[in-house]
Parts: sequence; structure tokens; C-alpha cells
Amino acid sequence: MRTGSEYLACIKDDREIYVDGRRVHDVAHHPAFAPIATTIAELFDVAADPASGMTTHAGPGSEIETNRVFTTPRSREDLAAFRRAVETWAHHTHGWVGRSPDHVGAFVSAFAAHTEVFGSAERDFSANVTAFHERMLRENLYVSYAIIPPQVSRADTAHAWAGDLVQAGVAEEREDGIVVRGAQMLATGAAVADEIFVSCIKPLTEEDRDFALGFVVPVNASGLKLYCRRPYAPAATSHYDYPLSTRYDETDALLVFDDVFIPWDRVFVYRDVAGLRRQFFDTGAHVLGNWQAQIRFAVKLQFLAGIARKVAAVNGVDKFPGVVEKLGELASLASLVESAVLAAEYTAAPDEQGMWRPGSRAVYGAMGLQAELYPRVLAVLRDLVGGGVLQVPSSVEDMRNPDTRADMDRYVHSPAAEAEERVKLFKLAWDAVGSEFAGRHHQYEMFYAGAPFVVKGYAFRNYGFDAPLAAVDSFLASYDTHAA
Repeated sequence: MRTGSEYLACIKDDREIYVDGRRVHDVAHHPAFAPIATTIAELFDVAADPASGMTTHAGPGSEIETNRVFTTPRSREDLAAFRRAVETWAHHTHGWVGRSPDHVGAFVSAFAAHTEVFGSAERDFSANVTAFHERMLRENLYVSYAIIPPQVSRADTAHAWAGDLVQAGVAEEREDGIVVRGAQMLATGAAVADEIFVSCIKPLTEEDRDFALGFVVPVNASGLKLYCRRPYAPAATSHYDYPLSTRYDETDALLVFDDVFIPWDRVFVYRDVAGLRRQFFDTGAHVLGNWQAQIRFAVKLQFLAGIARKVAAVNGVDKFPGVVEKLGELASLASLVESAVLAAEYTAAPDEQGMWRPGSRAVYGAMGLQAELYPRVLAVLRDLVGGGVLQVPSSVEDMRNPDTRADMDRYVHSPAAEAEERVKLFKLAWDAVGSEFAGRHHQYEMFYAGAPFVVKGYAFRNYGFDAPLAAVDSFLASYDTHAA
């Protein structure tokens, strides 16, 4: 099993990352990336600990010891073990790392269970998928992904955009591979990943065949550049002031391919519009990967509910009927997602290739409400903390300075908490609801799996309206205008 130190050593390479107009030469130690890299390293150390229950073997009779989150679930017991492993990592980050290695790892494990999807009359890429999954199992790779075109135009697709290959597409086909030019987003965590899976989940037309690709590329590939959004960790003054920003700030990046060479053995889909959809949906990758996401989301909601409960207790209002009502609403919202996760496991079934898929009705049902649940949870928490998150010392230095500490102890305490603990709690609450980090997470959770209309479309298509419609039709047929 890969250790955290081994992971950190692997990302010290010549990857081309840009922040504030400057190239970053060591992501493992740069202030913008060291905190999240350290957190990912901790995840690998957690997984390597036999006591975590995350250690398993790559398959029956295999000598490869690997991380359970990268294996294909072949039984109900495997699926339950996968869920527990995802929960282990999610609890370590309290759900604040949205694209931890188990997310795309779940996609790849589903790809590998359905290699038939990656073969065609023209080219057969099935062996590439199998080989990459085996490498992921052996090396415990952290794979990020970029599967959304840049937001140049929502009115049409890439073939109609002015300019040469704005969306990542085929610039040249060679005997030994392809040359990719253009851009793709939104590569969360890619700056500190090992590899990036690049594809397009947005529906394309047959005129967009040059952009209908699926491939994996190392982050340090020649010609690949990552432009990261503004990082929040460097501006955070201390762990005490910004306990979430200083640990869990995943960087989101725009990928720019400046004629990047991709060997054929790294290609999964090539100039195949229908193949883009098949790789996500025919393989079960989309439902398995988003079940992982809902497991993580449930843990995050539990953590936010815990903050709210503690704030109410510290403020001495946890017996007030109005406050109990709000805490009950948070409990209800968190329970809905928790229940959907377990319902998906309960309704799981093996597909034709023997991979156990979580129930799509439950997974997409929860996803369909994520863009509404998360803002509501934040709104309730904001209501409970009130002005308490604004009337806190400017930084931990006010707690350290003897000249100001006495005033803090006298005026910023509660009956249930001394000043230091109260301020610490409200600093945490602010980092969850009001800081830049919190604002990014608000936007992130609302669009985690796409625009709300897209996600609710998944719920619509996977609900199974046949039985409800049949019940309505049967009832309507039971009476007519002559009924008494």
C-alpha cells in the first residue's frame, strides 16, 4: 500500500502549474497546495493502516495489496465494504474534500468491469482500460478528472466555436498516438494528483467528433498547463482562524493542452460521440462514482449538523422550541442523504458483467436535491450562529496577546465555553458558511454533478415512472361518468 510520504515524493516533478502568473515548481511545499497535498497524504496513510479496513487484494488469488476504494465491487459484501472505506476517508476530512482519490477511482473500476464498452469496429481500447486499472490498483494512484468544456458558449458545441480547437480535441493523429490541443475544465485536485482522466460528459453532436475523447494523462505531461483559481490557504492566517481553509482547499484548475502527445495505450475513447455516453452510463461508472459522492456528502452534512448542535449548546439555546425546530430540520436533511446512501446499497444488484451497482433511483434521487439541500443547511446554520460569527477577534493574535486576552476572556465567553473555545467554534462556523472557502463550497455543491436541470434529469430517467403511471391508469379505469 502506498504511504503518504511516497505519494508526496511522486508529485514532486516538473508539472506546469500556474498561480498568480507564476509557475509553481514544487506543489508539495507551495503554500497554495501543501495543505491539500498533506491531507491527501494522510488519506493514503489511513488506507495503508490495516486497522482501517481499507486494505484488500486486487482480486481472488491476487498478490497485489491495494486500496478497497479502487476495486470493482463483485458482491453485496464488496459494495458494503466499499461504502465503509469511502466513509473512512470522508470522516477523516469531514466531507470537505470533494474529489478525493476514491471519486475518479470508482469511475475507473467500473470502466474496467465493462471493457466491452471500449471496443469498436474501428479501434479496441479495452486493453488500455484494463491495464490502467491494474496500474491504479498496484500504485494506488490519485486520478482527478476534467470532463467539462470551457464555458465559451452554452448556445452551441465546440465545432461551432471560433478559433482552432478551443475545447480539448484532436489536433493530429499519429501512428503512435494523438496530439491534443485546447482546454478542459474543471479539474478539482488535479494540481496534486498523479494522473488526469480527460473526457466530455456534455452531450456532443456528430460534428464534434474531434472532441469526443477519453484518455488519461500524467499531470507532468509535456505541454500540459494547469491554471488554478485563487487559492484560499495562503491567505488564511492560522489553523485557529481558518480550520477548514488551511486543510481542505482543493484547487480547481483549467487544463490547457498545448499540443500534448497522448500515446494510444492511454486512450479510452477516440472520436466516438456515442462512446462518450457509453463510458459513463453503460459501464455503471456514473452511478458508482456518484454514490461515492453522496457518501461523502452525507458525512459533510453530519459535520455541519454537528457544528449547529454545538453552537446551540454553547449559546444555551438548545432547549428553545424554535432552535430545536431548526436543529430538527438539519437532522432531517442530513438523514435524507444518509438514507438514500443506504437505500442505494439495499437496492443494489449485479449487472451483466457481475459488477454490483448501487440503486440508481436512490443515488440520483439524492443528487437531484443536492443543489437545494446544501444551501438550506447553510441557511439554517447561518440563522443559528447569527452575529456570533461576526463578533469574533480578528485573528488568533488577539488571544495570544496578554494586552487583549483579558478582554476576550471577559466579553467573548459563554456559560458553556471559555473564550478560547467559543471563538474557536465560531471561527469554524464562519469557515463553513462565510469565508471564501465556504463560498466556493456553496457553489461547488450546487453544481457538483452538473447544473440542477441536468441532475434532476438523471433522477427523472432513473426513478421508474412505469409503476406509478400504471397505478394511476388502473385507478382512473376503475370508475367513469356512470359511477355512483
